[in-house]
Amino acid sequence: MGAGHAHKLYRHGHSPVHGLPPHTKLAAVFAFVVVVVSTPREAMWAFGLYAVLLGAVAWVARVPAGFLLRRLLIEVPFVAFAVLMPFVAEGERVDVLGLSLSVNGLWGAWNVLAKGTLGVAASVLLAATTELRELLLGLQRLKLPPLLVQIASFMIRYGDVITDEMRRMRIARESRGFEAKGVKHWGVLAKSAGALFIRSYERGERVHLAMVSRGYAGSMPVIDEVTASRAQWSYALALPCAALLVCLLGWTL
Repeated sequence: MGAGHAHKLYRHGHSPVHGLPPHTKLAAVFAFVVVVVSTPREAMWAFGLYAVLLGAVAWVARVPAGFLLRRLLIEVPFVAFAVLMPFVAEGERVDVLGLSLSVNGLWGAWNVLAKGTLGVAASVLLAATTELRELLLGLQRLKLPPLLVQIASFMIRYGDVITDEMRRMRIARESRGFEAKGVKHWGVLAKSAGALFIRSYERGERVHLAMVSRGYAGSMPVIDEVTASRAQWSYALALPCAALLVCLLGWTL
């Protein structure tokens, strides 16, 4: 793996959560999300406890509530979908503030909002305490298929390059007096998208040839070997283990 790339979700810090090996955090978040999804939607109190657990992790990681809440805006489309469910779902109806809503739709909306929000919050905390390069190392340590890890690595590496190429093409169009004001200009934008695709494809070919000429044989060398002690695993898995106890209690009651 090469040098890391900073991203907007990451918040630099030296907390105990930041110091955990990336693969332990990935495993912990995945297990936590599985437990949340497995919780019966009727156990509303359980989701409140899950939120408290995530709040405790955010406090230990020194991630401000405002930072976390702003990043949760990414789930707005799911919120819009959930809001529509009580209106379009079928089954028993109930009047709420003069509106006829479906009972199944209300439960479905709650299910989507509660579980979706907790899953997104856990992912945001993971991204806020782990650099992209470390995430890739963690995925590799967890034995994710090497090809998928390499695809993700190149996507991160060259995402900014492609974005910068788009910016230069936009500036070139505007310097020639072009302004996209309607459907009649879609043809120019389509040609620009085609040109960007060709340039990106040719760049990929050149990068691949350069890698092969330097001995690339299908896998990237691992410079930093990531390991985790038993104590670090125990510390990371405290979140999903606590969530599992809540989930089991939710199924029992």
